[in-house]
Amino acid sequence: MLFFVNFLAMGEYDAAIPELEGEENLIAAAKQIVRALGSKRNLTDDAKKILAELGTQLTTITTISENEVDEISDDEGRLNVNQDKIMIWETDQSMIWDLGPNEANEYINCADEVRKLTEKLEAMCLKDDGEKELLRRAHDVLQIAMARLEEEFKHMLIQNRQPFEPEHMSFRSSEEDAGSVASLGDESFEESQHRDSVSRNSEEYIVDLVHPYTIPELRCIANLMFISGYGHECSQAYVSVRRDALDEFLLILEIEKLSIEDVLRLEWGSLNSKIKRWVRTMKIFVRVYLASEKCLSEQIFGDLGTVNLVSFAEVSKASMLRLLNFGEAVSIGPHKPEKLFPILDMYEVLADLLPDIDSLYADEAGARVRIDCREVLRRLGDSVRAAFLEFENAISTSTSTNPIAGGGIHPLTKYVMNYLNALTSYRETLNFLLKDQDGEDTMSLSPDINPSTEEENAREGACDGSPLALHFRSVASILECNLDDKAKLYRDASLQHIFLMNNIHYMAQKVVNSNLQSILGDGWVRKHNWKFQQHEINYERNTWSSILATLKEEGNSNSSRTLLKERFRNFYTAFEEVYRTQTAWSIPNAHLREDLRISTSLKVIQAYRTFVGRHTNQISDKHIKYSADDLQNYLLDLFEGSQRSLHNPHRRS
Repeated sequence: MLFFVNFLAMGEYDAAIPELEGEENLIAAAKQIVRALGSKRNLTDDAKKILAELGTQLTTITTISENEVDEISDDEGRLNVNQDKIMIWETDQSMIWDLGPNEANEYINCADEVRKLTEKLEAMCLKDDGEKELLRRAHDVLQIAMARLEEEFKHMLIQNRQPFEPEHMSFRSSEEDAGSVASLGDESFEESQHRDSVSRNSEEYIVDLVHPYTIPELRCIANLMFISGYGHECSQAYVSVRRDALDEFLLILEIEKLSIEDVLRLEWGSLNSKIKRWVRTMKIFVRVYLASEKCLSEQIFGDLGTVNLVSFAEVSKASMLRLLNFGEAVSIGPHKPEKLFPILDMYEVLADLLPDIDSLYADEAGARVRIDCREVLRRLGDSVRAAFLEFENAISTSTSTNPIAGGGIHPLTKYVMNYLNALTSYRETLNFLLKDQDGEDTMSLSPDINPSTEEENAREGACDGSPLALHFRSVASILECNLDDKAKLYRDASLQHIFLMNNIHYMAQKVVNSNLQSILGDGWVRKHNWKFQQHEINYERNTWSSILATLKEEGNSNSSRTLLKERFRNFYTAFEEVYRTQTAWSIPNAHLREDLRISTSLKVIQAYRTFVGRHTNQISDKHIKYSADDLQNYLLDLFEGSQRSLHNPHRRS
């Protein structure tokens, strides 16, 4: 056409050019001119060839124009048919996918036809107002179809949701069986510590959160909505439904929405219960529920690039951060000794789940969860260290105004040793947390633990030089210092030794009969066995040395009868006072009690037999109040914790 215009401009054709409007009229006129020029005989061969090609092109343009008109007419017909089918469902309250696969497939096909028609019309250079109106109608119909598919998508997700089977939550039944740690002020400790083991093999599996047969249909709808430009609406519909399902799951597990302020206001009993529930929830929530949730998003959005990752993160992020928020709140609360075990449980379960969480939230959409998880883990670790320090401080500052009756085992001794024994279950974690990144101990030691003492511990056979062993020895040393102070509450020096003997023996036996021995070492046990034995010797010396002195022979073995009677009387008076006093004393350990009775009996009875035998001819039997067998039997009444008197003896059968 451009050539033709130039051709006319060069004066090759002097005919008048009519004023024409419209593309069709222009083409018709051009064809007429070409025919007129072609009839001239004076044209060169090249000119004739050019005119022939121009005529062919004009004929082709005419054909295309006519075909486009026909095609637009066909597209309008297709749109009308699909629009009618789609609009039928706008007045029908039924859900299409509930009626069976035929209706669902027909609707999907209609929506896809409209999508294709819309894309085709958008690719064409539409100039006619009628054609532009057709494109607008196609967009409107597509929007209506997509809105309906969004409703169907949400309905299918909700109606086909499968409940989380009760057997997957069997851990809840054991929650109330867990032991508890009393406060140090109560000077007691619940030994039956219940600790959940973190079992990866038993808890790592996928469950169907939505009935499997609906997955292909959900994937089909998702794919169509995304390629139609309605991916955001589809993703938001999915997130909305699945987020509600996840919230419902946490509600079933009794996980409340608590702010940090709410957590800090909780009483310890209530907080401890919620911590135990959190520990159990985290394991099943991450390894089962979130793993299954991510699998579901992959099944539905797996063909759409990273959509499945983003959708999963949007579904689960709020609930995950809610659980981490609870962990943070616990970590910033008061660092009381009784909180150490629950916080250790929280730390261990979160540390164990860290690889799972990194895998679940591996993309940029899950970065916030990964970062917060590590921050909460760090805070919990800081809380463990702070609580352990507070435990040491609480022991050193524990005071008593009244001594324990009978010199028995102090509740503080039981508390501390049982506390340490329970901590052995967290050996690896504590060894990691009680040192800094360079492997050096970060916690201040007791004043009683200095370099020379550490060398001594090594010589005594301490199992290792780990931070945990070092701090356990420190705690034991602090406890012994405290017991020395408590022993001073007794006025009787012999009872002081009984008290210290009882408590140090308890400490040594607790170590021997538990995992503590592998940490404190055999040398520590030997040293403390020697310590309580020294208190046993000191008790005998304080109690019986002066009494047995009345039976010792002095320079002249031929004592007067008056002096002999006085010596017998003094011995009996002293023995009866010991009996009256020390039957009220207590040695709880049967073997230790028996050993001390035997040791005492060997010394006292032998001395008494010798003295009586030597003077049996010098004094009448009426002045011998007790036989050696009587005294031996009376010694068996000592340290039972029930006071008796020989003036009104209560003899054992």
